[in-house]
Amino acid sequence: MVGSAIAPALPGIVAATDFNFPPSLLITLPALGVLLFAPVVGKLINRLGAFKLLALGLIPYAVLGVLGAYLENQYLLVVDRFLLGAATVAIQVSVTALIAQLFSGAYLMKVIAWQGMAIELGGVIFLSIGGMLGEWHWQAPFFIYVLALICLALMYSTLPKKSINEEKVSESTSNTSSSSKVWTIAVASLFAMVLFFVAFVTLPLYFDEIFNFSESNTGYFMAFISFIAILTASQMPKIATKLKAGNTVVLGFVFFTLGYLVFASTAQIYWLVGAAILVGIGFGLTVPLLNHMMLEASTAKTRGKNLGLYSMGIFGGQFLSTFVTFLSADYNTLFYITAILGSFIVLILFFIFRKV
Repeated sequence: MVGSAIAPALPGIVAATDFNFPPSLLITLPALGVLLFAPVVGKLINRLGAFKLLALGLIPYAVLGVLGAYLENQYLLVVDRFLLGAATVAIQVSVTALIAQLFSGAYLMKVIAWQGMAIELGGVIFLSIGGMLGEWHWQAPFFIYVLALICLALMYSTLPKKSINEEKVSESTSNTSSSSKVWTIAVASLFAMVLFFVAFVTLPLYFDEIFNFSESNTGYFMAFISFIAILTASQMPKIATKLKAGNTVVLGFVFFTLGYLVFASTAQIYWLVGAAILVGIGFGLTVPLLNHMMLEASTAKTRGKNLGLYSMGIFGGQFLSTFVTFLSADYNTLFYITAILGSFIVLILFFIFRKV
């Protein structure tokens, strides 16, 4: 939601605020905030606990999200989107930590897959709603962030307020944590989001320029990518069990690469739907599984730190996707460059996951 809520309305927001920076920064700036605040959040979760941290994250998430609608000064808007990243990482780390506290074993992977499905279902919903609201008025999509306050109320009515015995949890998780494995997972998460988010920061402008899509049409198309990711994430535990986790992640990057090859080689809408399917499959086979792999590589003591590192990878990838778009002003060339990057990542991870 942090990026997808306003993504379809990006052309209108840029025009209304006279935004002179690269437009994609409005989507990816929260990711920079995540990068800088993730280490702090990793320490805070050990002091406050996951429940309190989640509550403290949801309130500024709603306030800063809605505030963007009223900041027509581009510099204040940049600061607002950056600070939104701090609230975002607090929410992501605390939610995943709560899942790890409440579930274990094979069921933990299933719940992590559900989490990935929920994230992408949010993409389907908020991209569609954001597109419709963006057609009405450029400010309207920012009010989607009010939903965080509803989540806050639901949290207090449903989730256990006290953490369960962490020592008991740690018995069902790995007692040792390989530093090389943790960093491999974090770097793979970074590249997964680079490849996924190149589509999110380029397609709104690409469709507006090449196909003259409306905000709602763009939102529906991007929501379709998220829908495919949901379907794939639902099958991810079965696929990972058969192929092993590392091989499944590599396969996900293969789908990313194929998707951008299709985006680059055609401008016909039915082929672009095929590319969307490939990119959605890539997300469903990588991001939720890498999240689970990070939990498996963590103990109760290192979980906060490692989840912070995972968040840095995820949102660092979102932020870096902006710089990938600087490589070429031609969209087809940019998609080819992304596909080449994906093929290199496939080869590197194939050999690395055989060793860790």
